[in-house]
Amino acid sequence: IRLDSGDLAYLSTECKKMFTKMSASHGRPFFSSLAIVASNDINEGVLQALNKQEHAITAFGIGTNLVTCQKQPALGCVYKLVEIGGVPKIKISQDIAKVLIPGKKNSYRLFGADGSPILDLLIRSDESAPKVGERFLCRHPFEEQKRVYVTPSRVERLSVVVWNGAEGAVAPMPTIGDSKRRVGEQIAVMRSDHIRYDNPTPYKVSVSDKLFKFLHKLWLDSTPVLELS
Repeated sequence: IRLDSGDLAYLSTECKKMFTKMSASHGRPFFSSLAIVASNDINEGVLQALNKQEHAITAFGIGTNLVTCQKQPALGCVYKLVEIGGVPKIKISQDIAKVLIPGKKNSYRLFGADGSPILDLLIRSDESAPKVGERFLCRHPFEEQKRVYVTPSRVERLSVVVWNGAEGAVAPMPTIGDSKRRVGEQIAVMRSDHIRYDNPTPYKVSVSDKLFKFLHKLWLDSTPVLELS
């Protein structure tokens, strides 16, 4: 049965009761396991609300909100040059979020003793990668007082070259199934407070001490000194 309007939670439980009753009274066991499909402008907010109350919906029909995300209808991202001819470059802006972290970098995910990710780390390409069991200083890119030592139980490299200007695609493209499994695996190991629907804890992205110092030196050197008279 498909429910396309009204109180979806209430109607689904009533349908389930009716199916169960019909199954018992007519000797048709399959009636109790009939699918109850809900549609009608389903989005993540509706799903969250339904999961907080009793319902018997077994499948959701999602159309409009599967094609266009209401909260993020456009992909807000921009490619920026961080190095030209081997020379690191930086973009200066009064908006901290728009200041580039310069130079070629490698990225890693550091895991804690419980198996969940602690943070993602950016380091300069000429730096040694963090090692399991060795303490590593991780810093906030722009706030000097925010820093932490991390001793990872596992280190996963995140940055992999899939395209370059000379050769084009240099890595095999994953299948849709591979990508789905990858997403599922990553969600499974994340702390629940990072992926909760309401007020999630921001996930940390840090830089190495060497990259922090390089960033701020280049930032200072590239910022003109005003003259007042």
